[in-house]
Amino acid sequence: MLCHDGLQAVVIASITSVHADQAIKAIDANKHVLCEKPLSTSVEISQEVVDAATHHPHLKVMCGFSRRFDASYRDAYSKSTSGLIGTPSIFRSQTCDKLDPSGFFVAYAQHSGGIFVDCSIHDIDLALWFFGQDSTVKSVVASGITAVQPGLRKWGDRDNAVGMVEFHQGKIAYFFASRMMAAGQEDSTEIIGTEGKLTVNMQPQLNLVNIYGKGGERREFPATYYERFEDAFVREANEFTAVCLDGGELPMKLEGAVKAVRIGCALQESLVSGEKIWFDAEGKRMEK
Repeated sequence: MLCHDGLQAVVIASITSVHADQAIKAIDANKHVLCEKPLSTSVEISQEVVDAATHHPHLKVMCGFSRRFDASYRDAYSKSTSGLIGTPSIFRSQTCDKLDPSGFFVAYAQHSGGIFVDCSIHDIDLALWFFGQDSTVKSVVASGITAVQPGLRKWGDRDNAVGMVEFHQGKIAYFFASRMMAAGQEDSTEIIGTEGKLTVNMQPQLNLVNIYGKGGERREFPATYYERFEDAFVREANEFTAVCLDGGELPMKLEGAVKAVRIGCALQESLVSGEKIWFDAEGKRMEK
């Protein structure tokens, strides 16, 4: 495919374990690349994608964090950067999938990198976006359970997990990830500042239709992540295409994708070990 005449760019949306290899091959073939998150389940391999892109500075290479292209998250970010809520200091965010009893998530766990690298990577990227890409991690700690899918433990994973990241800049991010929501996809965020707070999707809804019946009033939830963020995926693809065709800067730096994987991997390690992990001001791991 990479040798196809006229091909200028590729979108990589394959299984996570081959993201980096396919991205690097495309970059080496002189193609622009939009790669689905994460670049890899490994920090080192993720960095190899960045290194390959650095050797081809004329190419546009982007990791697709879809929520940055969601209209509500963009509005919240604009309000936050305008100073509306003062200095963002506490960040709470969740990615919660609808329960899939088929066993898919158990089978997928051997390739996904774990619930923090696969699910919470979205929330981690958002925290870095709202707090600033230069934020440096001071510590991470995580805990989790297997409430409905005990087979996940075979792969060092859980179906429900919480993680907390403390930054040297005096800020804290709290993440919740779940694979067992009954009503549908529940992805929401709260940004608490020194003068107010912003929330995104704290009451999930599929659309603006309310249903009234004998049991009272109710709303339907999106069933899947894609159903919730379909417009964001379209906007992401359109903006990437425009930059490839017309030039200009990408809306996010590729190095940030490596930082998100580094945090996700540390959280996953803490989840399994039960130990808190510490980092110095330069981002290097340290004993406490």
